[in-house]
Parts: sequence; structure tokens; C-alpha cells
Amino acid sequence: MHAVDVAASVLLSAIIVVSLLSNLLVLICFLYNPEIRKQVPALFILNLTFCNLLQSVSNMPLTLVELLTEEHRRSHAAGGGFCQIVGFLDTFLTTNSMLTMAALSIDRWVAVVFPLSYHSRIRHRDAVMALGYTWAHSLCFSTAASCRSWVGYHQLYASCTLRGVRAKAGGLNFVIFTVALHTFTFLLALVAMCVTYLKVLKVARFHCKRIDVITMQTLLLLVDIHPSVRQKCLDEQKRRRQRATNKISTFIGTFVVCFTPYVITRIVELFTTEPINPHWGVLSKCLVYSKAASDPFVYSLLRHQYRKTCSLLAHKVLHRSQRDSFSPGPDGNAKRNDIQEATNAPGEHTSIRQQAITCPMRQKP
Repeated sequence: MHAVDVAASVLLSAIIVVSLLSNLLVLICFLYNPEIRKQVPALFILNLTFCNLLQSVSNMPLTLVELLTEEHRRSHAAGGGFCQIVGFLDTFLTTNSMLTMAALSIDRWVAVVFPLSYHSRIRHRDAVMALGYTWAHSLCFSTAASCRSWVGYHQLYASCTLRGVRAKAGGLNFVIFTVALHTFTFLLALVAMCVTYLKVLKVARFHCKRIDVITMQTLLLLVDIHPSVRQKCLDEQKRRRQRATNKISTFIGTFVVCFTPYVITRIVELFTTEPINPHWGVLSKCLVYSKAASDPFVYSLLRHQYRKTCSLLAHKVLHRSQRDSFSPGPDGNAKRNDIQEATNAPGEHTSIRQQAITCPMRQKP
């Protein structure tokens, strides 16, 4: 067994474990906290969690088996109904996940740019309709590939997915299908995320600038302010300016890093006769799988409501007193007074136009 295959197997095993645990935790938080269930974006996150969990128990373990045992590679290379089912799921789940991320970006854009009319613009009915489109879109492409026998074992990626053949009987049709699939899923989702998140960033920077002006005017008027308090306010200004940029960079960056190598490899594979390094193919597939492990942290677990729910669950499991565990302290009060990020989930954020910075003021002794 090649050393690269061993490294890929270890990486994929870690991805499976993290993906299962983190997505199950998101699902538990969703079921435990009624406030999370009331939010419209929770439907998109639930759908994304469902796709990630299903991929973690179907496609990922099978790819791991392919890397570890050569006999399974030979048997799946000959074809088989089970491999075709897994290939169908691979196309469906990947497409569904991409479109769900695009829907989340649109939801955040409406929440930040139109905060006062968000609840009238985005309702649960609208979220259900958007999810219906993602499912219909994904089913159309995956069903078409299955009906044309374009799904099966692909040795380059060591997994059951769209085949790399230019087709046994219809090379041009397979090329058109593959290009259309990645254009209307990956490219469409990427454009939607870039446009919406950049508009969100523009609004966030505008309001941060307004808050900074108010803060500086306040600091100039309060001549007797303690130097440590002044520095704390200036540091908070800097963190606030960077917060929205970091979050949006994470949303778009993880999407690009995880999906772009695989999509480019797929397109290059169509138009070249030169063999592609199989180690690169496996790595690109592992990057796609890693998105399922990172999504719970990017979209859910690092947010205040999910962290609070996880903390409540942990204290409940450990049989600790909730009153003792959540006694207010200086750190907790400071966190509650922090300005909420411009890219917060709609259920957690308030209108950006109503935000104001709060710095503790005290006179010199």
C-alpha cells in the first residue's frame, strides 16, 4: 500500500469522525432548543446537516474501504447496483449542499441589507420553497446521470461517483452534462455567495465606520477618561472592523478550497487525454468530504445560540446546577454587551442601524 494512500486513509478517517460528531451535535441542538427551530435559516442548516450526515455514512466509508482494500476496487470497477446507488447519492448530496450554502448566503444578505423587513421577505414558506428547488435541482441531475449509466466506480477518485469515461456510448452528451452540472451548481452557488456576502460586507463596513466616528467623538469629549479604557475602546473598534471580514472570508474561502480542486479536475478530465495523478484525484475528493466536517463549525456551532445550547446540554449531562454554572461575571457581562456581528443569523441579530458601541467609563482617581 502506497504511503500516500495511507495518509489519505488517515485523513479521511479523521474527516468521518469529525463530520459525524459535529453534525450530530448540530442536530441535537436543533431538536433541544425551540428558539433555534423557530428561525428560518435553521431549515437550511438542517438540510445541510442532513446531507453531511448521509454523506458521512455512505460515500466516505466506501471511499475509505476503496483506499484500504484493492479487492473492493476491482469488484466495483466491474460495476454493481450498490455502487450505482452510492454514485447517485454522491451527485445528489454534493449538489444539494452547494445550493443550500447559496440559499444561506441569500438569507443573510436579506437579513443584513433589509433588517426591518426581513421577517416579511423571508418566511418559513419561502425557505421551504427554496429547499424544494434545491432538492428538485439535485434530483434532476443525479437521476439523469443514473438513467444514462454515467454513475459508477471511478478509479481516479477511488469512489463511486460520476464516471470519468467520456462515455461508453455518448461522449459529447456526457461532456455537456458534466459542464452543465458544475455550471448550475458550483458556479451558480459561488457567484451567489460572492455577490451576497460582498454586499453584506459593504453594509457592515459602512455601519462600523459610523460607530467608529461616534466612538472617537465620545473619546475626544471625555478628556478625563482613563487611558486603559480608551485603549480598550480602540481595540474593540479594530476587532469589530475585522470581524465581518473574517467571517465572510471563512464562508467563501471554505467553499472555494473544498470544491474548486475537484470541479477543476472534473473539467480537465473531460478535455485531456493525459492521465491525471490518482493521488491528486483522491486528495480533491477528500477536500470535498472535508466540507461536511467544517460546515457545522462555519454555520452553526460557533454561533452564540448553538454554543449556549451545547453548554446547557453539557451541564445537564454532568448534573451541574444551572444557577451556579451561569452565574454572571465580568466576562459574561462584557460578552453580552458586545456588538453583534453584521453577519449573524437573523434569529440572533438585531438591526445594524440600531447598534451602538458601549465602553465602560470611569474617572481618574
